[in-house]
Amino acid sequence: MTASPTALTLADVVVPWRPATGLMRALRAVLLVTGGAGLTALAAQLVWFAPWNPAVPYTFQTAAVLLVGTALGSRLGLASMALYVAAGAAGLGVFADGSSGLGADGALRASIGYLGGFVLAGALVGWLAERGWDRSPLRTIGLMVIGNLAIYAIGVPVLAVVLSMSAGDALWHGALVFAPWDAIKIAVSAGLLPVAWRLLGYRGAPR
Repeated sequence: MTASPTALTLADVVVPWRPATGLMRALRAVLLVTGGAGLTALAAQLVWFAPWNPAVPYTFQTAAVLLVGTALGSRLGLASMALYVAAGAAGLGVFADGSSGLGADGALRASIGYLGGFVLAGALVGWLAERGWDRSPLRTIGLMVIGNLAIYAIGVPVLAVVLSMSAGDALWHGALVFAPWDAIKIAVSAGLLPVAWRLLGYRGAPR
């Protein structure tokens, strides 16, 4: 019995798991989960400042979260982001600009909600990818928008509580100032992911 096309992710095609023994499947899962967490950690170190908001640093962290989740699927995407958060919580400098821990200072405590959002988003975009949402530009845009909203749905309220901010201020400083950067990431993903599927011999959303 073959896997349904709707269950395929990029990782399933590039690093196939059938046929394979249980040990090989487990090793494959470990490598993919670890690799995804490592990629996210590297992306978090790429820090820059936008001219429209010079006080808040921007990274490629969320882009990596969404791409890893999309490529790995719901279960491995969730596991990879959980490993990433756990590594940072344990003291490894994998968070933005080499930071770590969950309560070292006020700025980092305010990011706890976003870290939780990464785990949710990794699972959610992976679930959508398993249903072919990353195989056409329009659906990829939808997938990335939903993933970003999932991150903000947890990150912004926690930011407001931790820093005692009003809902409006938290929404502005925790989400809206990042909207131009998010739009760029979404546009790039909408071009790259469908192209990757076409290069692998898959066209359009699975039927």
